[in-house]
Amino acid sequence: MNAGNTAAPAEKATTSAPRTPTRVIVIDDEQDMRASISQWLSLSGFEPETYAGAEEALAQIGVDFPGIVVTDIRMPGMDGMALLKRLMGMDASLPVILITGHGDVPMAVEAMRLGAYDFLEKPFDPERMADLARAALKARAMALESRALRHELADGGAIMHRLVGGSNEMVRLREDILDYGQADGHVLIDGETGTGKTLVAHALHAVGPRAGRKFVSVSCAGIEDEALSARLFGPVESGGLPLVEEARGGTLCLEDIEAMSPVLQGRLLTFINDQPAPPHTRIVAICNDHKPGRTLEDVLRPDLYYRLAAMKLTLPPLRTRGEDILALFKSYATDYAEEYGCPAPDLSAQDAAYLLQAPWPGNIRQLISIAEQSVLQSRRGSGSVVSLVMAENEASGGALTTEGKPLKDYVEAFEKTLIDNTMRRHKGSIVAVMEELCLPRRTLNEKMAKYGLSRTDYV
Repeated sequence: MNAGNTAAPAEKATTSAPRTPTRVIVIDDEQDMRASISQWLSLSGFEPETYAGAEEALAQIGVDFPGIVVTDIRMPGMDGMALLKRLMGMDASLPVILITGHGDVPMAVEAMRLGAYDFLEKPFDPERMADLARAALKARAMALESRALRHELADGGAIMHRLVGGSNEMVRLREDILDYGQADGHVLIDGETGTGKTLVAHALHAVGPRAGRKFVSVSCAGIEDEALSARLFGPVESGGLPLVEEARGGTLCLEDIEAMSPVLQGRLLTFINDQPAPPHTRIVAICNDHKPGRTLEDVLRPDLYYRLAAMKLTLPPLRTRGEDILALFKSYATDYAEEYGCPAPDLSAQDAAYLLQAPWPGNIRQLISIAEQSVLQSRRGSGSVVSLVMAENEASGGALTTEGKPLKDYVEAFEKTLIDNTMRRHKGSIVAVMEELCLPRRTLNEKMAKYGLSRTDYV
């Protein structure tokens, strides 16, 4: 009997799995029971905190408490049911496991209705307690991660900050997002897989006047026409609102729009044409079809295409973004190094050259994977970025690319990487870096300014 329902996040803030918390608050007015539960949880790898009363424990629990609560029901003062109501009112996703020695089935049913994660009767199997705590803590980790992501995606500044890069393509993309975000017209987003189309759709919503309204997303792939039509336009069997109405006042994001049949595309066009100006529901369509020789005009009805493509964003593939590749790699490698508790690997000039030349068929998703692998290799003291990139190229059948990268790009990448590594090794000591690289101070300062390097980042 499990009431722990955790919604999967629309998009993760990072690619790594959420770190599962281990804190368990145990509340029981009987000292022997508290000690017994605490001992078993400790032996099972948890961090129990024991309290004799609900009021005392409640003072330790905040909205984003990184753990779960295990509480007896029958206690003097505030009992377990009253505590459950208080906790659910404060944070409905906090898992609360209730314990009773009375076998009170109606009370168990009421507890589940109020939001209890689960219910145990004394005497209970300690292994069952440990398994239940483990599942509840995992659910808590996912809920907290989903909440953090929703907060981030609701903040236009934060989400724009995630669109990393100083290349001309990314500067222009950020400008277009800010411009289109303020408009009310429908938008079509195109680009290779892994370039961040879903993130851009969220950004369009977050930076505009609809930011405080709903952002509703649905994939059109893998759903039969009849079911997708009902889900979008109604009637909805469960009695809820069709998605075009659920997103009213906000944004409806249609991923994989190319999977829509021509008939359903026609119904979407009718819905768009029947809306007033500005539209009640803004449509942001994402196209993921990139078969050779096919264009967006080939996969969408021409009349629908031209209604959506009045504002069109085509995301640049990673292989064309030059030095952005190195900046993104360093950013993700630093994040993973913090997560795994080890230093971020240094990039050699050869590593930088290979990263710049890689074809990146998986784009940013592929780069994130290589960044994580490089950190894990570095922690073990083995491997190199070059070997990882070469292995990826062999696996994908890709070859090193030379798209739009003149010699000066490689020279500048080498210079920046060398100065960055030397500054990190000497912890920002300008004198030590000058001596090792045989550079006068003025030249070093000019090159650091050129490459956006600041001494304060290394101290």
